[in-house]
Amino acid sequence: MAEQISPMNPELLEKIYLQELDNSIISYLSEIRHISTQEAMDIYFNSKLCGYIHEGKYDIQYLDYKLLVEDYLSLEQPA
Repeated sequence: MAEQISPMNPELLEKIYLQELDNSIISYLSEIRHISTQEAMDIYFNSKLCGYIHEGKYDIQYLDYKLLVEDYLSLEQPA
């Protein structure tokens, strides 16, 4: 007998997705700028980008994390 997969709560899935997106953005920012994870977290969590992502503004949260770091954060912070 095949196991049935219970449907996930859409709000929970979105929350998990956003947490993973935050992690990916911070890791990538740290990597390309050669800065610590703590510095990358500070830059990201104090950026307009983070606000846009968590507000769902412009559906920006569905773009690739590398694009978000390279295009959006580069406009806010000098390299």
